[in-house]
Amino acid sequence: MTFPPPSWLPSTTELADKRILVTGAGDGIGKAAALAYANAGAELLLLGKTEAKLDRLYDEIVASGAPTPAVIPCNLATVTYDSLCALAGELAGEFNHLDGLLHNASLLGDRKPLSQANVGTWHEVMQVNVNAAFMLTQALLPLLEQAPSASIILTSSGVGRRGKAFWGAYAVSKFATEGFMQVLSEELGGTSNVRVNSLNPGPVNTAMRRTAYPAEPPETNPSPAEIMPLWLYLMSDASRGINGLALDAQPSV
Repeated sequence: MTFPPPSWLPSTTELADKRILVTGAGDGIGKAAALAYANAGAELLLLGKTEAKLDRLYDEIVASGAPTPAVIPCNLATVTYDSLCALAGELAGEFNHLDGLLHNASLLGDRKPLSQANVGTWHEVMQVNVNAAFMLTQALLPLLEQAPSASIILTSSGVGRRGKAFWGAYAVSKFATEGFMQVLSEELGGTSNVRVNSLNPGPVNTAMRRTAYPAEPPETNPSPAEIMPLWLYLMSDASRGINGLALDAQPSV
């Protein structure tokens, strides 16, 4: 089955009255998703490590007439579980539920053989790509479970589904992302209204892609904004019942 279905077209109110937290919102796919969600009527919680980027995105969303977002500066490389629980508590004091959580923040790390991988870099990649995603999900799960229909999207990668030489910690972390999605979707599928899926963007013209493939002409790949339909679909009520799937945003990736 194709996702989103060919007959599905999002409206400008597709995500009206939904509140969605996006990590890595300051740039690339995270920024594009935040803009797409805001333009579909959602109220955004913009989490990222570079406050200046989040502030610029905030201004862009407000200028568009979309619901006013909130900015959450947070470095996932150094964040603690206690601070994420405190954040969840602050959010719970502001509203009684959360409709969506997009885990987009990721580090690329070293592109070299495992025998030469830097141990410090390895731990940092695992912290951002795996540990922080787990901790933030656990902290926010009570709010997500209060929503009528909540969606968690985990950004994956083709190298997290089939390992490739020299992709090191990044590839291993994305295999962990897929495993986390499978376990969590199984646990929540029959007991809550929260659905969990992973999404592989494929080759996209982002800073991370340009770093990973410096010899590749960037214009050969679509922009993040061009691949947003599946991000919108998975956050909308149209995808109720879609749970536990490893999806691709582009064919033949």
